[in-house]
Amino acid sequence: MKVSLNIDSDFKETLVKIETPTLDGPVQDLLEFIKGSEIEFLVGKIDEMQHILKPADIHYFHTDQEAVYAVTETGSYKLKEKLYELEEMLPSSKFIRLSKSVIANLYELNRFEASFNGTLCVYFKSGAKEYVSRTYVAHIKDALKMNRRKK
Repeated sequence: MKVSLNIDSDFKETLVKIETPTLDGPVQDLLEFIKGSEIEFLVGKIDEMQHILKPADIHYFHTDQEAVYAVTETGSYKLKEKLYELEEMLPSSKFIRLSKSVIANLYELNRFEASFNGTLCVYFKSGAKEYVSRTYVAHIKDALKMNRRKK
């Protein structure tokens, strides 16, 4: 990997440019680092009680009637964030979009089951299940391959 640094007082802002033949593990790690440190917690509500949630404890996020929920082993918590905001905030090496309405924690996935219409059914360690729309199937396969290479 080559690194080039150009410091000039004429620059108005910092520009980071990465040129790579493939999006492999080291490049993904670099992107995560540039994007900022991982969020340490989210605040979720059940009724009027607010709970502090660690992203690693969250199995998946889903939308339901204009609200976003984080599902953990202990329950389902309503969040203030929108799903697209969570997708930007969470590390892509740990969380992945399954459909327009679901983001999953890769480390909470248990197994996949192919459907006849080209979608996948994802089963979580908790026993819950969600469906991966065809649009996101390739992204899931890439994410699982990428994470497998890291170990």
